[in-house]
Amino acid sequence: MSRFRPLLLPTALAVGLSTVLAAPAASAQSPAEAECDTTSAPYNYVVLYQPRTPQAQVDAELTAKCGDRVAYYPEIGVAVASSRNADFADLVGVHRAYSGAREVAHPATTGAAAARAQARAEIETEETVEVVTTTDVSAEQWDMRMIKAPQANAIDEGSSSVTVGVLDSGIEPTHPALVGALDPTTSAGCNTGAPDTDPAAWAPTTSDHGTHVAGTIAGKDTARGFTGIAPGVRMASVKVVNDDGYIFPEAAVCGFMWAAEHRFDVTNNSYYVDPGMFYCPTQPGDAAAYEAVRRAVAYSHQRGVLNVAAAGNSGFDLTDPPADDPNRGHAVDAGCKILPKSLDDVVTVSAVGYEGTKSSYSNYGSGEVDVTAPGGDRAQLPPEGEGAGCPVSSVFGGEYGTKCGTSMAAPHAAGVAALIASKRPHLPPKAVAALLRAKADSVACDGAEDCTGPAAKNSFYGHGLVDALAAVR
Repeated sequence: MSRFRPLLLPTALAVGLSTVLAAPAASAQSPAEAECDTTSAPYNYVVLYQPRTPQAQVDAELTAKCGDRVAYYPEIGVAVASSRNADFADLVGVHRAYSGAREVAHPATTGAAAARAQARAEIETEETVEVVTTTDVSAEQWDMRMIKAPQANAIDEGSSSVTVGVLDSGIEPTHPALVGALDPTTSAGCNTGAPDTDPAAWAPTTSDHGTHVAGTIAGKDTARGFTGIAPGVRMASVKVVNDDGYIFPEAAVCGFMWAAEHRFDVTNNSYYVDPGMFYCPTQPGDAAAYEAVRRAVAYSHQRGVLNVAAAGNSGFDLTDPPADDPNRGHAVDAGCKILPKSLDDVVTVSAVGYEGTKSSYSNYGSGEVDVTAPGGDRAQLPPEGEGAGCPVSSVFGGEYGTKCGTSMAAPHAAGVAALIASKRPHLPPKAVAALLRAKADSVACDGAEDCTGPAAKNSFYGHGLVDALAAVR
């Protein structure tokens, strides 16, 4: 998406890495309790442990280091802790603990602060919504026609036994297009790093981004002529975006672990983890955040969840990242990754506009993009009467509006994946992903600059444009 930013190691290697990163609590020095800060603002941290470390051992270390447990996920050895101490990460170990919120509040340099401010300004520009006032919006859903969703819906709207988790800013529960598909019993807020099932925790507040994404996946409003890709499936609102527009590592971890616990079939992730863009697994702080999210994504996949993510809107080649993180101003090398899209077994989606060519803003990269889908482009305008250059979907107040971005492309792929999962229940996520790629319509580079590879698989479009009709056949 947008601000919502957004290499599974082999198991043996992952265990070895966790051994290095997660020193046992008994080996670390502890400050005297009287030295703990009791007045400064608290920040949440992800903290690494060996998987299955007893919670009592985790609590003992956190208390000794001036922290309190917010949540603990023993399956992956990741705790979320709160601490007022400025040196909490140093006490625990800078390769084991990291706070995105603290980094935002206390940037390492003025350059990092300026870079983040610029990134936020660009995101706010992209988030502009054009409200659609026509009574029947079906004629303006060119994106659905592009992927043959209406023909697919005539055959199969998807199964209510399939759940798509929308990890985003929340889903408006009263929207007429969404009320039939939203499942409050599997929805949760994750901004603290611990799941909260109170409706106030998972409902949207400052952003309708998640509401727009949800409509594309499974919305249906016969009164306004709006239909998403898989209106027969269920959706869960998993709120990982805070009111300032950030998705911190602990929120992402909570979201993936919630998806795993509830055995969602698909999740949509139209973001990258903040305050990145990039996390570098060898750098202090980054190492803990990277590994925490990596473990959560890997665990959800093992539990049967297919995770779909947006490629990003920076317009660069993901295989040739910039030398410096544009949001944090720190050095980036080939080992640094955008989370979660760059992790193994995550389906990454680029964007195309009305003309079917790559959107100007969409990231790309050979071996990085799995499939492409309509995300819109304000320079690729449909004919009069067919809508705007950006896809239309549900927005705040029961209305409909347009947004552009790979954030909008990803839910098209997630919706098609939900149709595949509906038609072929019990398929593992790797097989659903393989079918999503195999059933996509190839898109050739056609001489486009920077596009490399054959039509069957290239750097702009991956295996091609997702195809809803092929998914139900």
